[in-house]
Amino acid sequence: MQQRLPSLLDPPISFAHRGARAHAPENTLEAFQLALKLGATGLESDVWLTSDGVAVLDHDGVVKRGVRKRAIREFRREDLPEHIPTLTELLQELGTDYALSLDLKDPDSAWPVVEAVSGVDRSMLERVWLCEPSLNRVIELRASFDTGGPNPVRLLQTTRLERIKGTPERRAEYLARHHIDGINLHRTDWNGGLVALFHRFGLVAFSWDLQHEHDLRPALRMGVDAVYSDHVDVMIDAVTAEIGTI
Repeated sequence: MQQRLPSLLDPPISFAHRGARAHAPENTLEAFQLALKLGATGLESDVWLTSDGVAVLDHDGVVKRGVRKRAIREFRREDLPEHIPTLTELLQELGTDYALSLDLKDPDSAWPVVEAVSGVDRSMLERVWLCEPSLNRVIELRASFDTGGPNPVRLLQTTRLERIKGTPERRAEYLARHHIDGINLHRTDWNGGLVALFHRFGLVAFSWDLQHEHDLRPALRMGVDAVYSDHVDVMIDAVTAEIGTI
């Protein structure tokens, strides 16, 4: 059996994608609570802003009313369906003893996320990973966050290997130079050499869409620093087999 390569985060984070999505309605407090009960050490969701500036957790960012779909941005928080939680509600109901990975679907959502987390438990900012697909935007966010001093929130670029212009080494150097914390790639993009490359620049390597044991265990052996899965039970079994008790 291949020896597991070292990761920068030990143990790697096991993120429940949209909560325990395979076991409960996604992005609901019920799903997030169940994910933690099943052993996930991190929760993942997507962030949108309401018309009154409240950060809420939902994947598509739309609300269906009859046959019509309207963007969350068009609603005040009080007018949204009850199953869509706010970030503050998540933290108040489930506490803050876990990592949190948030896809910034609304371009203005980063600072409201920081404010919501700070309002409940400022120490959790060190366990918040904000994922942004735009390279320019993630660089701008780091500069914005660090105005007046370093901000503990972690920033990742989420992308695909085929979308990276130039070599992965050039991208790793560029991200490190701008104090971005890491990169989040699809499971099929990673190999052990690529993980080691990003690690050489001090960048974490996150891997998403790992739904089966035969995907999870090889990724963990590569030394990735976090895995994302809909199937929390399968993920935790794989992490336990490769890493030990988490």
